[in-house]
Amino acid sequence: MRLDPTKNYIFCPNHFSYLDIPTMGLNPINTVFVGKNDMETIPLFGYMYKKLHITVNRTSLKSRVNTVLASMKAIDDGKSLVIYPEGGMLTTNPPQMCAFKDGAFRTAIEKQIAIVPVTIPYNWIILPDQKKIRLQAGKVKLIFHKPIETIGMTLEEVPQLKQLVFSTIDTELKKQLSAR
Repeated sequence: MRLDPTKNYIFCPNHFSYLDIPTMGLNPINTVFVGKNDMETIPLFGYMYKKLHITVNRTSLKSRVNTVLASMKAIDDGKSLVIYPEGGMLTTNPPQMCAFKDGAFRTAIEKQIAIVPVTIPYNWIILPDQKKIRLQAGKVKLIFHKPIETIGMTLEEVPQLKQLVFSTIDTELKKQLSAR
């Protein structure tokens, strides 16, 4: 899928592995990540992450509001965003995704910019989310789907947009895994 580098997008990938973050760094469109402030605790990487990206403490209402405002400003400044719509690595049974949160979809509709579903099918096998870090040999793959335009959508359509993005990624995950 060829993306227009002059347009803003919100990229919504599935999230099963810590490898997903550097994998999204392969995105040909320059993006700002929106993610948990837990990343800030990683030595050196955390400092850079906090300075370059938008972080959120999900337990703080003030932080969540500030994250939405910072995300809107980043879009106004011409940036694209990466938002993991599951809200983190929450599933206990990858590659089954958890329900999506509203943030990415509300932002896309409010700013009338396209959402790009992204499927990352194998990272959970290569670097599983486990206490003991074990890296497995495997192929990193990143699949950008056709952008879904939000022009003319209203906030009442957030559930339908979430479902469309969810089913796009879920269908591709199943296709990729059955082809292995």
